[in-house]
Formats: sequence, structure tokens, C-alpha cells
Amino acid sequence: MADERKIETTRSRTPAGTRDGKPPAASARSEIAAFLGAAKETRDLAQAGRLVIALDATMSRQPTWDRACTIQAEMFAAAGKVGELAMQLVYFRGFGECAASKWVSDARALAGLMTGIDCRGGQTQIRKVLRHAIDETKRRKVQALVYIGDCVEEDVDALCARAGELGLLGVPAFVFQEGRDGHAETAFREIARLTGGAHFRFDSSSASELADLLKATAVYATGGRGELEKLMRSGDGGAGKLLSHLR
Repeated sequence: MADERKIETTRSRTPAGTRDGKPPAASARSEIAAFLGAAKETRDLAQAGRLVIALDATMSRQPTWDRACTIQAEMFAAAGKVGELAMQLVYFRGFGECAASKWVSDARALAGLMTGIDCRGGQTQIRKVLRHAIDETKRRKVQALVYIGDCVEEDVDALCARAGELGLLGVPAFVFQEGRDGHAETAFREIARLTGGAHFRFDSSSASELADLLKATAVYATGGRGELEKLMRSGDGGAGKLLSHLR
């Protein structure tokens, strides 16, 4: 997205070479190890399923933000048990601020990024999120978009146009709505329908159900429908509910 600022998550340094025919010092060897580790992570990310997690970080989300961060961290951990998953965090808040992280495979790194975000007053920027997901999947296939928010303050027809583009690219949007705003529900359901995804509503009393659904979504992005069906057969309620919404 044009106005995003990148959240730095990893940094690697070029390894030092030998000097005067002598083997590298211990510090240089550690730099080489770091470089090789970064190269391996790049290869792993190139082969992994890709999941964009987008968050509304405007002020209306503040009362439940800490709980949401905990649940989302559980989702990342669950996905990591199934297979390789590359995740990217996108959030918006304040006056036109919309940011995307690097693609990462370390669930703890992404959870750490999330806990560093605070809510700020501003209007929703869901259209930017959808545009970003479209651009990313044109670069390399994105398996799913997860969006978590509570309201819609944009033109719904414009959002649906973007959702339709995303659906044509085969990227389902799994929309998790906090609260019971009727206008938001109408828009979110249409976004989910147009992308072939699903809409779910949650509140403070359904945190456990939300956690199960988010975990199932991450498993779907990691291993596809087959892995989700396997999870359902193990008795996972979240997987069963998600499958019932997928067409």
C-alpha cells in the first residue's frame, strides 16, 4: 500500500570474511551464522502458505485490545504446529495511518509486534487493507485474509468492488466482527460472500469460540481444506464451524 510504513521485524548483517589467511574471529562466525539463518528463513517463507492478518486499531477497539492480542497469539502458535506459515500483520489507526509488517514465520515475533501497537482515534481504512491483499497475492499467492474489526465507516459499494477483485484471485476473507453494529455486519457479510470466505461475530463472552475459529483459519491457510477437515475429524469445533461456512 502506498502510504504504509514498514514495521521492522528482523535484521541480518553481511558476514565478515577471512583476514590475512586467518580464520574468522568468533564474532565473525556468529555473523555468518546469522546470515545463513536469515537465508534459510527466506527460503522457508518462499515455500510457506501466506496469511494476511489485518486489524482495526482505532479507539473503539481499545477496551478489548489486550484480550484480542492474546487470542491472536494463540492462533499463530496453533498454525505453527501444522506446517510452514508466513504471516503479515496489517493495521490501521489514527489519521490515515496504515502499516504492514514484513512477512515472518516466527509467531512470537508477530505477537510481539502486535503487543507494541496501541489504539488511536480515526476512521476505518478497510479498502486499503483489501487493496493491499490484492497487491500481495499478485506478487505471490496469499491463502487467506483475516480481518478483525468492529465498524465500517467507508462506502460499502467501494469495499465490495475490492472484495470482488480479491475473490477473483481466490483469496477468502475471514471477517471477525466485534460487537453487534448492524451496518458493519451487512458490509462484513458481503465482503466474506464475495471472496468465498466467512463472517463471524464475537464479543467478550465468546472469546473461547473466537480463539478456536482463528486457529482453524490459520490451519486452513497453512494446509488447505484437507488439513482443516483432518482437524475437524479430531473433534475440533472451530474447524467444523469454519468448514460449514466455506463453499
